Amino acid sequence: MHQENTFVMNFAPTGMVPKRKDNPHVPISPQEIADQVQEATELGITIVHLHARDLDEQPSHDIDLYAEIIQRVRRFAPELVICVSLSGRLKPDFTSRATPLQLTGELKPDMGSLTLSSLNFSRQASMNAPQMIQQLAGEMLRLGVVPELEAFDGGMVNYGLYLIKKGLINPPFYFNLIFGNPFNAQADPLTFGAILTQLPQQSLWGVGGIGNAQTPSATMGLAAGGGVRIGLEDNLFYDQERTTLATNINLLKRVHRIAEELGQQAMSPKTFREKMEMQPGNGAYGRKVER
Repeated sequence: MHQENTFVMNFAPTGMVPKRKDNPHVPISPQEIADQVQEATELGITIVHLHARDLDEQPSHDIDLYAEIIQRVRRFAPELVICVSLSGRLKPDFTSRATPLQLTGELKPDMGSLTLSSLNFSRQASMNAPQMIQQLAGEMLRLGVVPELEAFDGGMVNYGLYLIKKGLINPPFYFNLIFGNPFNAQADPLTFGAILTQLPQQSLWGVGGIGNAQTPSATMGLAAGGGVRIGLEDNLFYDQERTTLATNINLLKRVHRIAEELGQQAMSPKTFREKMEMQPGNGAYGRKVER
């Protein structure tokens, strides 16, 4: 799908790993997250990718925490596309991972993250067994929640194609391509181009980078006519020397500056919803489910 002169800005403010001791600008509480999302919407974002944290800053699948974050965000941005994390790094069982998908009505998420294979990170593994991936995909299909297809290399994109063939994911598709993890694809043009050629028709896509790969990945994504995932979830430093702590807002501003030089601007949530055949927001979220 041609993305014209607009790009998907996918804002990932919190993540599972960063804590205040690592960077005091990481938003943890529902109020902090909502406040930073509000600042981000004023700059221009398309999607917000949410992780909930408990009072001890630990990742949480608690439905009440997600409900509070979503409620706060939708008070000021009822059209913003909301994606909830379904990560299983700390709680790998299906019930825990699928908990945020059970929110309905004004609190229903539009999207849910779906990592397309198991993988290692620098300190721990993220386990995503084939049966688990298929269960989560099936649950999202049943509930009208659109998968955010997270791929860290070409093999993961290939498994996404397998799920599409099985009828577990319906078009249009959204792929989140992540580069820079030591165990997966790196942010170089040849690798990037090879992965892009695998994407199916009717796909929108965005590019994220871990750590120092964030800015090069974002730049490649914009230059290739795609989208960007940006935020403290993936990178805590503003500079390549890793001497200056980043804020979510200055990371967003940098992407907007690069995009402006390329004659691009962030896609509105309204346009993204139309392209992805999602409901329009303002009380109607995700995709309509035919009963």
